This record gives sequence, structure tokens and C-alpha cells, in this order.
Amino acid sequence: MPLTPEEPQIHESAQGPRATTAAGRPASTPRPVPGPRSAASPRPGHPGPGPARPAPPAPRPHPGAGQSPATGPENRSDQRSTPQLQVIPAPADGALDAAEEALDMLLESGRAPGDVLVLTTGDQHPWAAHELSFGEAAYWAQQDTGDDVFFADAAAVERAAVRPVVIVAVNGDSDEIAAQALPSAMVRAGALLIVCGDPERVAAIVGAGV
Repeated sequence: MPLTPEEPQIHESAQGPRATTAAGRPASTPRPVPGPRSAASPRPGHPGPGPARPAPPAPRPHPGAGQSPATGPENRSDQRSTPQLQVIPAPADGALDAAEEALDMLLESGRAPGDVLVLTTGDQHPWAAHELSFGEAAYWAQQDTGDDVFFADAAAVERAAVRPVVIVAVNGDSDEIAAQALPSAMVRAGALLIVCGDPERVAAIVGAGV
């Protein structure tokens, strides 16, 4: 039975990272969502006394006649691949602070640090600026380890890896940079995209193509 977990908003109750199920995996395989679940394997009919008799077939009609079996699962997979979008209103000079508050709430709710990517459209996060002072190779190598929050310039979003949660701080004056970064950020967000910035600016950028 396909599962369609929804990513919670950042202020919901504490909850650990969710694991997505791989497409095409049999329903009888245990899946790590949320918490271990052991799916019972089909059991044959219980034979009566004497020689075992084959149980009569019990076909299960699929709802939605005329719909190919592949259509439903593909549609559900598409829905799962679309991350939720959450906008946190904040002025440009407060967008980074709002992003850090959102990050703190995610970590407090049980998100693993390695699940989160933070992008800035203006000034870089102090952590990114500090780590870049040791060279780009060492800086990007920390993203590859995937064991901590990674902060990056939105202009370099194409080099960013996919993570379950992406936070974008619209803390720059250029709407062009934000408009270019948000679609790429959406692609890299496995479950949730959080955008922090001026409500009118964010609404215009999001409505323009995200």
C-alpha cells in the first residue's frame, strides 16, 4: 500500500526525519516510515481436514476502471516529489534571522542537521564566509559529508546537493537573483522549501514561476 507522508510545517510537534519509500518496492518489504513497520506477508487459505485444497481465487477489483495500473502510482509519486512551500514574512534585513529561527525550530522538532540546506540571496551567512576563507575545495567537501547544516550563496545553488529541507533567506536587494535561485531551490528540496523575506517580494517571486 503506497504511503503518502506529508512534510510537517516547521512549528509542528517534534518529529524525526522521514524516509521516503523507493518506487517499485513490494508492499511486503518493511519500510522505514515513520518507525519500523513490518508488513504481514500474504497468507494462504487454511486447508480443512484431509488433503489440502487450493483456496478459491479472490480477485480484488482495482478502483477506477479504465485507468492503467501504472497511472495511479506514477501520479502519487509525482505528488510525493513536490515539496511543500512555506513563506515566513520578514524584512530583507531580517530575513537571515528568520531563516536561523526556522532552522532552530526544525532542529528542535527532530530534524537532523544534515537534512537542511540554507541559501542566502544577499550577504553570505557568517559560517559560509568563514569556511570559504579556507578554500572552496574544503568548503564544498563539508557539503559532501552531509552530517551538518550547509550554508551557501543562492548564486551557487546549482552546486548544492538535494536535501530534505531547503531554507532560502531573501536578504538581498536583487529580485533577479532570488527569482533565479528559488526554482533551483525547489528542485533541491526533497520535502520542504521555506522562503524567508518581505511578503510582497516573496509573493511576486513565487508567483512568477516557483
